[in-house]
Amino acid sequence: MVNDRQVWRLKKMLSTGKTLELSALKTGMDVKTARKYRDLDKFPSELNKERYWRTRSDPYKSAWSEIEDLLENNPGLEAKTIFEWLQRRNPGEFQDGQLRTLQRKIKHWRATAGPSKEVMFPQKHYPGKLSQSDFTHMEKLGVTIKNVPFNHMVFHFVLTWSNWEAGSICYSETLESLAAGLQDALWKLGGVTSKHQTDRLSAAVNNLSDTRQFTDRYEALMNHYGIVGQKTQPASPNENGDVEQSHYRFKKAIDQALMLRGNRDFASLKDYRQFIDHIFEQRNRGRTVRFQEELKHLRPLPSFKIDMVKQLAVTVGPSSTIRVDHNVYSVHSRLIGESVVVFVHEDEITVQYGGRVVHTLPRLVGNKKHKVDYRHIIDSLIRKPGAFKNYRYKSDLFPSMYFRLAYDLLSKEMPSRCDKEYLDILHLAATCGEDRVTKVLNIVIDQNLPLSAKLVRQYFAKTESQYEKEDAAVMPVNIADYDALLQTWEASHGK
Repeated sequence: MVNDRQVWRLKKMLSTGKTLELSALKTGMDVKTARKYRDLDKFPSELNKERYWRTRSDPYKSAWSEIEDLLENNPGLEAKTIFEWLQRRNPGEFQDGQLRTLQRKIKHWRATAGPSKEVMFPQKHYPGKLSQSDFTHMEKLGVTIKNVPFNHMVFHFVLTWSNWEAGSICYSETLESLAAGLQDALWKLGGVTSKHQTDRLSAAVNNLSDTRQFTDRYEALMNHYGIVGQKTQPASPNENGDVEQSHYRFKKAIDQALMLRGNRDFASLKDYRQFIDHIFEQRNRGRTVRFQEELKHLRPLPSFKIDMVKQLAVTVGPSSTIRVDHNVYSVHSRLIGESVVVFVHEDEITVQYGGRVVHTLPRLVGNKKHKVDYRHIIDSLIRKPGAFKNYRYKSDLFPSMYFRLAYDLLSKEMPSRCDKEYLDILHLAATCGEDRVTKVLNIVIDQNLPLSAKLVRQYFAKTESQYEKEDAAVMPVNIADYDALLQTWEASHGK
């Protein structure tokens, strides 16, 4: 198809006296086409007329009034849903190839007669006035620690004027994670903004039945730093747009860096933290000028960080468990009926009794989870093996794959005694070491030996005797050897 530039070149060459044939050849046109545009004295764009008529009949003409009624009553209806409804109501009238026509008609209706859309109003930002934060999930990046999938989140902090950002690894959207991440970011920043905005996190924002905007603990955090807290409106994540957009770009930068690295596995959590910190440093290098300007408008930090650890008084139940933040944790059976103090940290909980820490447990993420340590209850289970079969938290009593395999094998080989046999093995692990018992189970299972608690104890005794022999094999030190070496050295140095 001939364009305006070709015709312009044609006219220019003709004006210099060149022939029509030569001009057409040099402009890539047929002679007849060149003659046409020479005689018309118009450009191709001036000849194209907009078409206002249909080239084929409208298949939706008879049903369009009903379609409009559906769209007016339910603006969120998709074209495909309406199309499938028409096909069911009028079998054979609408073919699959006509779906695109309906989509175009509905798109045009929404743009000309549909409901108004929500308008975004870009905000003007000022240095040192506002910071935003939010949590973002990182699972899709496929990061592993020692080849084990690492499910985690990042608390993300952004200055809305300079776009300077910081972040820290966390595991749940709790106030402890928010407080730790926010304080780390502020101390890296070296100052405090006037306002800080989050979305409607339940850890910070009260529900609609409470007249206060924020929870007491979050309000205390804001007051400590002299920050005015802000929250987004319900179902309006765009109001936290700076940090939301930074989520996407930050995770894209992480993904690209992992591709260049050629490996998504890290030797330790420390190595992964350093990797993330390096990405933040790289992203902030391009914001140095604006960041230095914003630093002038920040208020100073307080003299210390505030401890946001939650403290609870809990009574240990008859099942040797405590309930903390809608999750169940086991403690030693000696504490049944006693009142303990629980300190809830960002990623762990500590249990104190009589002013002393008796347990430090990893904090569970989410609600209605449980973590029962077999060492806490094994003494009672040995005395009541019948309780094991239907125990609510039975899945927690398989500390590794080999223990699960051992129980399954015992269930097949001695179904009437499998629970008691397995508990004997578990008791051996609790008293003599889980790793050593795991090694024994590895040998017995891999060699297809008839598994039993007695056989495990026999193999365990053999390995224990090997350890003792290895310990006894250390030879005594002969002092004369050192005297001979000393004499040789003195002779060689002339002493």
